[in-house]
Amino acid sequence: MSPKQPLLLLEPLPAPTMEALAKDFTLLQFSTLDALKEVAPTIRAVATGGSYGVAPEIMAALPNLEIIAVNGVGLDRIDLTEAKKRAIRVTVTTDISTDDVADMAMLLLLALKRNLRSNETFLRKSTWADGTLPPLAHSLKGRKLGIAGFGRIGQAVAQRAQASAMEVAYFSGHHHANSPLAFEPDLKALAHWADVLVLTLPATAQTKGLINAEILEALGKDGVLINTARGSVVDEDALLTALQNKTIAGAGLDVFQNEPKINPAFFALENVVLQPHQGSATIETRLAMGQNIIDNLHAYFSGKPLLTPAY
Repeated sequence: MSPKQPLLLLEPLPAPTMEALAKDFTLLQFSTLDALKEVAPTIRAVATGGSYGVAPEIMAALPNLEIIAVNGVGLDRIDLTEAKKRAIRVTVTTDISTDDVADMAMLLLLALKRNLRSNETFLRKSTWADGTLPPLAHSLKGRKLGIAGFGRIGQAVAQRAQASAMEVAYFSGHHHANSPLAFEPDLKALAHWADVLVLTLPATAQTKGLINAEILEALGKDGVLINTARGSVVDEDALLTALQNKTIAGAGLDVFQNEPKINPAFFALENVVLQPHQGSATIETRLAMGQNIIDNLHAYFSGKPLLTPAY
């Protein structure tokens, strides 16, 4: 690999990852598109995150771009058609964040069903010492959990739900013959059956707004929605209306449209648990994701096969 190859950073990476990359790359960032254009011809590699991707105007400004290393698995912010047309390689951190994201889905679900927010508020107000008790919560045991999207993360959620003695079924583009779980090809039917609907779908043109008012109505007044996928798969206006009108019981959300500038209407709701896109945000996983970026870039510039290509 050529020493000190320029590497354009579009999203921050963990400090140890940055330090390791700096040994072999000249790390570049930019404040304006004009500033980027001054160094653009030298840039063959980009490191970015799934939430930011590579904006079309940035990709267009990089005439010699050869590889995009994504710190995540989301590709909805990258024009893959244009990347393939220009023979730009793209890598993702495949399967590294699976367990942490599945844990987050269960964390949100447990926080909702066991009244974590309201119970902590109750405790902090010291009403417990006055002899009062908080309302009873709900058990997961015996509840029906539907999973929309049954890739690695969906399957990991299913394992955790089964460990909590939940009944599990899934919606997917196809039946997974290696899974003994019930396959439901109709999302509305799955929502109607489920007490909990967990979203692990990719963000695509086909999944945009897939969870709409009709699906939420099918989920029903005792139903709970959990989203650790992407904000775009949910019609947020419909979700806010459903939460405000108690069409569904609650929602646990780690992702939103227009994040990080999310709709402030969510903050006024008592029947939600919210996280700032923290599904993969553990030290262990983020360092492993960073190492994946390093290894893919080293492989590319050494003429070796990519470890985790997106296509």
